[in-house]
Amino acid sequence: MPESENQQKPPQALLETLSNLSHFHREHEKFYSQAPLRAATDIHAHSRALKALAARWSEVEPTEHAVTNPFAGAEDLNAPGLVSESGILFMEGEQEPAEIKKMKGDLEGVAASMEQIGEWLANAMEQSWQIAGALAAFPALADMLGERHRIIANDWQSANMQALIARLLRRALELLGHVDFAPAALRADLAGERIAPAYLYSAAELLDRAADLIVESAMLVHENERRWRMFTERVRQLQASI
Repeated sequence: MPESENQQKPPQALLETLSNLSHFHREHEKFYSQAPLRAATDIHAHSRALKALAARWSEVEPTEHAVTNPFAGAEDLNAPGLVSESGILFMEGEQEPAEIKKMKGDLEGVAASMEQIGEWLANAMEQSWQIAGALAAFPALADMLGERHRIIANDWQSANMQALIARLLRRALELLGHVDFAPAALRADLAGERIAPAYLYSAAELLDRAADLIVESAMLVHENERRWRMFTERVRQLQASI
């Protein structure tokens, strides 16, 4: 093979590195194009639950003489159909329902995960951007540079979106923190200004946006599949020709 043609191709060691990165990062992205969708579904479910409670509490008149059995369900506070759908049950002798506490814990867990993954991915794309720029020195990869940079751009955008998702989830939790979910406190609010429904509706809106962004983020990563396939195939061709 002419020396000038060899100079157009990356050296064997670099091709091996590119092959490794292409394989494992592509596999990694297959996971992250699907796994976050489960979190989005759960967040939408939490949002629906909050909206159902807010709708109920916007109209219902608080019970003046609550049932004395502490395990009895609070007729005025439980939204129709919500107990069987979400498990959220307001009982006369309990404070904040365990399911509300779990919801908050789950949302904080997703926020922390999104924050950590987003930070890691942003740092990884910073390095990948520099490496991809260095590939411009090899004409044999010139027509693939657009594909490689689009992969990085999509992942970088996804990383930034995950940071925003974490912010939205945590702000929703802050809004929920303004609501006292104990039956007595809720009834006092419903007998007065009915502020609790407003906080719940606003928190639900933030959750909806966070879930939508999770889906958009997963779509960006999924879009990389064809680009990875093309780039990987080119690397294999170059390896075979050396």
